[in-house]
Amino acid sequence: MGSSRRVSAGHGIFPVALDKDALYNDDMSSYTISYKSNNNVVYSCKYHVVWCPKYRRGVLVNGVDARLKDIIQSVCTESRAELLKLDVMPDHVHLLVEVDPQYGIHRLVRQIKGRSSRLLRQEYPWLKSRLPSLWTHSYFVSTVGGAPLEVIKQYIENQKRV
Repeated sequence: MGSSRRVSAGHGIFPVALDKDALYNDDMSSYTISYKSNNNVVYSCKYHVVWCPKYRRGVLVNGVDARLKDIIQSVCTESRAELLKLDVMPDHVHLLVEVDPQYGIHRLVRQIKGRSSRLLRQEYPWLKSRLPSLWTHSYFVSTVGGAPLEVIKQYIENQKRV
């Protein structure tokens, strides 16, 4: 089977089905990837990001967690990043987000950590006395989603026959 694409100029979401035998959904029968675009890039860049407070202290409690969620949502909206899932534990944060590759996941994480540190330490003064800074400088990031690597390799190989 050949590929089918629906792509147009401008911003949008584009469903793309590659080889129907190669892409799967939950029951492994079919699979479709939704792509987004800006003016010159069509993309699907989803990331799992994890970061911790300094010294991995359990300070994301007592209202701090709810306020942090609001701040993260606000930064994602302003950055045109799609927040897919967010979970705040007392000592770390899990974020699943889709970001324009020209904006960059590093920039989004820097803005989230910077703004949340500033605002949370202003609104919850007890955080200042417990920590010299709210967040560590590091974070974990991994790409997620899309078709399995072998499926993509097969799709690329099959393009020679199209």
